[in-house]
Amino acid sequence: MKDKATMTNLLKRVHGDERGAVSLETILIIGAIALPVLIFLIKYGWPRIKDYFNQGLDDLQEGSDAAASGA
Repeated sequence: MKDKATMTNLLKRVHGDERGAVSLETILIIGAIALPVLIFLIKYGWPRIKDYFNQGLDDLQEGSDAAASGA
C-alpha cells in the first residue's frame, strides 16, 4: 500500500510541475512557424537552388575541360 501512496504522490508532483511548460510551448510555436516555411522552401525554393548549383558545377566542368585542353 505504501508503494501506491508513493506513486500517487510522485504523480501529483510531476503533474503539478510546470517548470518546462514555457520551453515546450516555445518549441511548439517555433515548430509551427518553421514547418510551413520548410515545406514552402522544399517545394518551391529547392528547384531554384538545385539549378543554381548545377549551373555552377557545369561552369566548373567547362573551366576544367578548357584548362585540360590547354585553351
